[in-house]
Amino acid sequence: MHARVIVLAGPSGTGKSRLAERIGLPVLRLDDFYKDVGDPTLPLIAEGANAGLVDWDDPASWLLDDAMAALDELCRTGRAEVPIYDISQSGRCGSRTLDLAGGPLFVAEGIFAQEIVPHAREAGILAAAYCVRRHPLLTFWRRLTRDLREHRKPPLVLVRRGLALMRAQRGVVGHAVALGCVPVTNEEAYAASRDLARSLPDEQRQQQPRDR
Repeated sequence: MHARVIVLAGPSGTGKSRLAERIGLPVLRLDDFYKDVGDPTLPLIAEGANAGLVDWDDPASWLLDDAMAALDELCRTGRAEVPIYDISQSGRCGSRTLDLAGGPLFVAEGIFAQEIVPHAREAGILAAAYCVRRHPLLTFWRRLTRDLREHRKPPLVLVRRGLALMRAQRGVVGHAVALGCVPVTNEEAYAASRDLARSLPDEQRQQQPRDR
């Protein structure tokens, strides 16, 4: 294998995307592997105020096999063609080539990132897996302000979704831990990832993470 992956999982709004950028390694954005709106296999919310709407927090709304194929391609060849997903439009709007530039490590992050951990471990490409967590109220507020700023969905839908996710946060973290993620704060994940990159032999450190 050419490279290994550091997985950043955790509830929506815990700062995984910003943390991944801060670490300074190439990033595979797993949220770009959502299904397009209109896909007949998309799961629906069964009850409550949002009943009948697509349940974007269900892993069935996400293309696990496509994400793992891109993961394997990156680790094997050092580059892969990956989708670009527009959450506000609930669909793909293009693609890009993710190139590791010879580096031995990269980060994969997203709200379903924990789902790739067993596969990555079995394939021998897992460097580390972390579940980032914050206080549920802080996570709720950060997620809501981000989603409103980016116009991801109508405001009322975002508030209702945020409250539901806040109630479910403990279960999300527990599921990630059961799949092999270590529960950590953002700073702990940052320090551990940086230490992992620095621990590589000199000949493997072809791409150094940037200080942030």
